[in-house]
Amino acid sequence: MRYFKKKRSGIGSKSVESQAFRDDDPMTGVANLFDIGLVFIVGLLLTLFSVYNLQDLFNEKSDLTIMKQSKDGQMEIITKKGKTIKAIKVTKDKTQGQGQRLGIAYKLQDGSMVYVPE
Repeated sequence: MRYFKKKRSGIGSKSVESQAFRDDDPMTGVANLFDIGLVFIVGLLLTLFSVYNLQDLFNEKSDLTIMKQSKDGQMEIITKKGKTIKAIKVTKDKTQGQGQRLGIAYKLQDGSMVYVPE
């Protein structure tokens, strides 16, 4: 029964009509939806980082090497040492560095790879 009592409006208090208008405002829910959206986005980003094991990109002590191949066959090697991250595109025409050929790798029709030393 205490909810049915009218509150007295004085000089410094708010009237009952203004409080009822504030409770019926449809825009009060928009702020809550925005907050829920932000929490969802942060949760999604954290989930993606954990699924793809990308936490090492933010760790200064770890070293990381990722080999990536795009749809058109372009290979890219991403290396991280300390705070520096380098991306090197691999092409067939251009070779860098010195080395020795050790053998040949073949990719079979079922997707498996076979290494044949020379």
